[in-house]
Amino acid sequence: MALIVLASASGAPGVSTTALGLTLNWHRPVLLVDADPTGSSSVFAGFFHGTQEPTGGLINLALSLREGTLAEALPRETLLLDPEAPAERSAWFLPGIRAHEQAPSLLPLWEPLTEQLRALGRNGQDVIVDAGRLGLAGWPQPLIAASDLTLLVTRSSLPALAGATSWAKTLRAQFAGVGGLSRLGVLLVDEERRWPAMPTGARVRPYSARHIAKALQIPVVASVEWEPEVAEVYSHGARKPRKFESSGLLRGYRASAAAIQSIVDANQAALAPTNGGHA
Repeated sequence: MALIVLASASGAPGVSTTALGLTLNWHRPVLLVDADPTGSSSVFAGFFHGTQEPTGGLINLALSLREGTLAEALPRETLLLDPEAPAERSAWFLPGIRAHEQAPSLLPLWEPLTEQLRALGRNGQDVIVDAGRLGLAGWPQPLIAASDLTLLVTRSSLPALAGATSWAKTLRAQFAGVGGLSRLGVLLVDEERRWPAMPTGARVRPYSARHIAKALQIPVVASVEWEPEVAEVYSHGARKPRKFESSGLLRGYRASAAAIQSIVDANQAALAPTNGGHA
């Protein structure tokens, strides 16, 4: 089982759309957790077209924690994202809060919920967490600390990198403090192929993955294209454009899923105990 957290430093780099896109293109059963403390989930209004009746989600789980029934309540609060997906790739959704004022009430929930999410591994289910913007009131810091991989999502422009630099430094210090730097990476929303032509000498063009990794001192684990028409299928429930399945964005999600799994597998293998020659 893998616990993957996506988060942003500032602005709107596309964390929620990327988390949903990864979930719907994942290679195993997976649960998407909306842990964004802003309470601005677009899944119901966007992907579900407003037709899906929301559950209480995390708020109900916070109440069940007080009653000692968190484990039993968790499956009741999840929704199937794609009923047509095969069982071996089933994707589920745990809704978040509906307003940012509710975020502080989730603070006691994060650590017990982390344990329950890890227990899903017994069923072969991975977990992807949309943590939203870092540092806001009620943000899911325990989920980040316990993750198998935390990805700082950023676009490739200079303003985006300027906003990400401070949190990149903070995350590096936190993960290095527990010997976990290999559990930290960048997921790049690459604007290069969609950026309009600029005058010669203009310095607003996107930066490469190599430059971004050097600037943030965090490796770029994966990259997806900035393809708004395709992304709106997930973010706004838009009609699928022609060649949707073969689009660069979906290829990016699938490649990112493979890259993420490769890093998680390597990290877990490095932590696995060895026999050391003993029976």
